[in-house]
Amino acid sequence: MEYTIQKLGRMAGVSTRTLRYYDEIGLLRPARINSSGYRIYGPKEVDRLQQILFYRELGMSLEAIREVISSPSFDRVQALREHREKLLEKRAQLDLLLINVEKTIEACEGRIAMSDQEKFIGFKQKLVEENEEKYGREARDKYGDEAVDRANRKVLNMTKEQHEELESLSRELAETLRAAVKTGDPAGELAQKAADLHRKWLCFFWDEYSGEAHAGLARMYVEDERFRAYYDKDQPGTAAFLRDAILIYTGLKE
Repeated sequence: MEYTIQKLGRMAGVSTRTLRYYDEIGLLRPARINSSGYRIYGPKEVDRLQQILFYRELGMSLEAIREVISSPSFDRVQALREHREKLLEKRAQLDLLLINVEKTIEACEGRIAMSDQEKFIGFKQKLVEENEEKYGREARDKYGDEAVDRANRKVLNMTKEQHEELESLSRELAETLRAAVKTGDPAGELAQKAADLHRKWLCFFWDEYSGEAHAGLARMYVEDERFRAYYDKDQPGTAAFLRDAILIYTGLKE
């Protein structure tokens, strides 16, 4: 079945402006242009749009999506399986949060007692799962399962105060890094502050800190496509800038 841009937009829940933009950047071309000049989309384009929207739900940038689905080695079935796994992880997280909310209601009504650890387990579990999704494969390849599992246990055992401190630190790091990138100077005061905040952030997960490991992770942010796409999704060049700032911070600038 074929669709005009208006019909495809309505069916997919996206605007025609978005579809035109996808065409302009080469992300989703129409199958053909009819005699009246309208964009016409067929089954192949419908499937491609579905995959684009799947990846957008996972927070990928349009540039990263284009690279992935335009690759000759792209396997749609495998991509769908991976997306299914991520959805199952999200559902498990929502179930955990729902249980947490229900227990909190019961505690507020005086029907049960709830420890401070229980109040935050859902949020800490979410943090562990997000880190596994973003960095798990690469981290396990680089540092081994034991080190990653140990880091995950460290997060799950965080106190309420530690969790709140980590959340605050993460926000400060993101804001500082965003401002630092705009200066264009990885050796500048803001960039070096971001590198120090990044070190403090890492220490919530690592048992021991070393400049060499910090520098190695920074290099991986640029060398690995998934890391690079994550950091560059809102501000292109962020991954490389953070790497350079950390290499200067650790004294390991090549």
